[in-house]
Amino acid sequence: MSTQRLGLPGRILEWLKSLWTALPPIGINLPPHWAIAQGFAGSLLMVFGSFGVGRLADASPLMRNPVFISLRTETWGVTSCILALVFGAMLMTRSWLRLGQRLRYWGPGTIRPVALAVALWGLPLMFCVPIYSRDVYAYAGQGRLMAAGLNPYTTGISTLNNWLELGTDPSWAGTRTPYGPYFLWLERLVVLITGGQPDPSVLLFRVLALVGVALCAYYGFKLARLHGVDGARAVWLSVANPLFLISCIASAHNEALMIGLAVAGVYYAANGNWLAGIVLTTASIGVKPITAVVLPFIGLLWAGPGATWLRRILCWAATGLISLALFAVSALVYGLGFGWVNAIVDPTPGFIAYTPSGFLSNIVASITSLVGLDGGRIAEGFRTVVKWIGVGLAAWFILRGDGRKVVRRLGLAFMFIVVLGPIIQPWYVLWFIPFLAVTGIRDNWEIRLWYLTVVFFVVFGAQDQLYVFTFVDVPIAPELLAGVTSLAFLAYLVLIDPKTRRLVFERPARRQDLASRSS
Repeated sequence: MSTQRLGLPGRILEWLKSLWTALPPIGINLPPHWAIAQGFAGSLLMVFGSFGVGRLADASPLMRNPVFISLRTETWGVTSCILALVFGAMLMTRSWLRLGQRLRYWGPGTIRPVALAVALWGLPLMFCVPIYSRDVYAYAGQGRLMAAGLNPYTTGISTLNNWLELGTDPSWAGTRTPYGPYFLWLERLVVLITGGQPDPSVLLFRVLALVGVALCAYYGFKLARLHGVDGARAVWLSVANPLFLISCIASAHNEALMIGLAVAGVYYAANGNWLAGIVLTTASIGVKPITAVVLPFIGLLWAGPGATWLRRILCWAATGLISLALFAVSALVYGLGFGWVNAIVDPTPGFIAYTPSGFLSNIVASITSLVGLDGGRIAEGFRTVVKWIGVGLAAWFILRGDGRKVVRRLGLAFMFIVVLGPIIQPWYVLWFIPFLAVTGIRDNWEIRLWYLTVVFFVVFGAQDQLYVFTFVDVPIAPELLAGVTSLAFLAYLVLIDPKTRRLVFERPARRQDLASRSS
């Protein structure tokens, strides 16, 4: 039968079939195609689920679409969308775990199925209604501020007309932007192209996110090989995981672009091109200033292993001055100045209970309150101390350590800043994992901890940001339904599924044992 008679769906299926058959055989493993196909199905389920419980802007034309109205206002529609969203997220998680099992020997050829998985799992999420977060609408609001000639570092989104109808969370109403000047430029460009309309703006921000995903995958692969680590496995750990794809594409977070530029900068610096490393890292800081943590390590890579203290200090100074000069020139554009520094020196107040410092501080508050002390104030002091311990550990990795393991030290420094901070959003853990993945995450407690982290935040996000009208009659509270469903699926993965339960209960085989089995 000719391809002309197949129609568009038939041609798409033929194209996917040709991609599958083009993949080379990989050792004695079962083909990875089934895991990739299951993840693709999970991604499509998440797209469908988002139509009913994702966060649509009130001004979106989709709010008046008959299909969307049924899915968002009828009991059957909301319930089916919740189940589809949760089941899809968990199916993507299982597919990611199974892909790692089927490619467990790693080596030549494995990057192709990993790249195919990233594409087939990530591209459908381009068409989600925003899920897990609605920060993307704040991006559009800040772009409107820029287009109006206002400074987002001093002016809140609530000064704009119809800001609430365009989807921005009220918590952003008077909040100064925490983003760098370069991302504000991109926000302004998106708004000028779309006229500030919410749905096209979301789509363009996702295009920017795809650029970041591609940068992270490409340079993560190359940086891993530079460190003698399998690049395909590093990309599978850091980019193909569902938390990364959902947070960076479905939620359209600027983390994708920030991380991609940072990984690219570190690669060039580690490869001897320190100027490109400084420029790309500066661009990453200009997206989100938290990657200023990376800059001292660029200086260390420039200094080289075994450098004297004098050389390290000179390289740090030169790195900082070049980056500062770039920002000084950038400050002249749109008159933004250095307002982005507030994102570093004036962090978001409060804490989240599931963070290590938040969890422990609640225990401290309870115990000290029982003995008549001001538990709240003591707990706040406790969280402050823990945060500064994280900063101190990061400084230790900057100043001390093996000069041949600078990128590893960078990953650990970033990790301690995040993990010991009072607020850990699900996408925060994506900041440091690429640098640990490219320098090696071992098949022991390290990879199991990463599995646990991904699963926890995927499950948490599946019930955390559901948007359901209060007048919809649902027999079970949406958050409860999503939580119970995801926990049931998680129990299946850990206790029943004969494939994935091995990841928890079986001792990982050593690499040499695996190699001997494949011979």
